[in-house]
Amino acid sequence: MECNYFGQCGACRVYEDGYEGQLQQKLAVNKERFSPYYTKEIEVFRSPDEHYRARAEFKIWHEGESIHYAMNHIEGKGVVFVDECPQVNEHIAALMPKLLKKIQEDFLGFKLFGADFLSSSSGEIAVSLLYHRKLEDDWEVKAKKIAKELGIYIIGRSRKQKVVIGQDFITESLTIDDKIYKFNYIENSFTQPNPRVNEQMIAWAMDVFGEAKGDLLELYCGAGNFTIPFATMFDKVLATEISKSSINAAKSNMTLNDVHNIEFIRMSVEEFTQALKGVREFRRMNHINMDDYNIKSIFVDPPRSGMDEFSCDFTAQYDTIVYISCNPETLYRDLEILCKSHEVAEMALFDQFPYTHHVEMGVKLTRKGS
Repeated sequence: MECNYFGQCGACRVYEDGYEGQLQQKLAVNKERFSPYYTKEIEVFRSPDEHYRARAEFKIWHEGESIHYAMNHIEGKGVVFVDECPQVNEHIAALMPKLLKKIQEDFLGFKLFGADFLSSSSGEIAVSLLYHRKLEDDWEVKAKKIAKELGIYIIGRSRKQKVVIGQDFITESLTIDDKIYKFNYIENSFTQPNPRVNEQMIAWAMDVFGEAKGDLLELYCGAGNFTIPFATMFDKVLATEISKSSINAAKSNMTLNDVHNIEFIRMSVEEFTQALKGVREFRRMNHINMDDYNIKSIFVDPPRSGMDEFSCDFTAQYDTIVYISCNPETLYRDLEILCKSHEVAEMALFDQFPYTHHVEMGVKLTRKGS
């Protein structure tokens, strides 16, 4: 990837030796990190080396009568104005200068401080414009004009206000093992930023479950990114997630893919465990009969903070664990607990965030002696 802002923009921090150099650096670090638990080869899944991000956030910086996209300086020295970004996919890259020009021409820049882009692989784009002012009717008239001219959706956001021009989501198609899955991605909610690596993560997780039979329990299911493909492998899937908006999106995505063997429950891991043990009753579980499930496998994809000791102990009840982590440090901490009863059978590195120190790791654990 060639970028005019390497060494200035804080979005990319490892670039001196190109794509392969930064990837090998990540692999070496994590081989060493996880060597107490896994000494075989870590399977590596590469990203496209440019135009890989389908989601991006930029500051909007005002300089006199002009406005600019901006990113934090790599050394904390204020911001760097960016006219282009080779990280973002081709659709966002083409839109960025056109949108900025329209915002200036139609005087929508007053108190505008951020622009968040969300794109599908086919080019459907929703842009969230963030303001430090109330959005009046004239803003909506102008925003509708720009949205129509550029063929995009616009969402205006200010404190306690959200104005939607068109719709607040895009529909992405992911191809996994020659099968197409569709997902509605809602603006201002979590989605995997790198769709090509996301496809590889899902395919790897499905592959390492192998011939697993029966039913699957999934914790931290989000909007069903893994859940819906898993439903093609297992008899039933029981999936939990604490976010109400994510659960609603997951149910919508289940319908979108004509899948009927998933039960989504809005609960934290602690609440779910309390319900299973009969410590507390939850109306959200009234329609669930756990005797109907034959669960021997569990999938977890926690946030960067990882799982706490309570969640790890709960997860260790199951013979087969597949764990996707966006933070190798907290994954290592959780393995200290999980590897008391399980051993790491397979490990993968997914280069979700090229030219940074961040990676996603995948781990399959099986019960010792099984």
